[in-house]
Amino acid sequence: QVQLVERGGGLVQAGGSLRLSCAASGHTFSSYAMGWFRQAPGKEREFVAAISRSGVMTYYADSVKGRFTISRDNAKNTVYLQMNSLKPEDTAVYYCAARLGVAVPTNPRDYSYWGQGTQVTASS
Repeated sequence: QVQLVERGGGLVQAGGSLRLSCAASGHTFSSYAMGWFRQAPGKEREFVAAISRSGVMTYYADSVKGRFTISRDNAKNTVYLQMNSLKPEDTAVYYCAARLGVAVPTNPRDYSYWGQGTQVTASS
């Protein structure tokens, strides 16, 4: 099992930046593909970014491409989401998720483990 704890959310003005981190418990972090998802009030949870076990492959939603960067440090059991040029429409609760294996899915249903979420608010 993997336990995930997100940190780094907050309130920022539009155009600003935030860096989210997600720390994982356990000794097999490098066996898990990792993803970031977000959910705004009244909306379904949506894919933001994902990264392969080694960190070589990354995937992004079109809405964040060029502004957000996902990365991971397997020695620290941590995955990051650097968010630049934030827009009001990025406001949501952000979740990290883990999936054991090679595949790097973008569907939240394909992830087995979830953090508790962290609120990100970009004000206009």
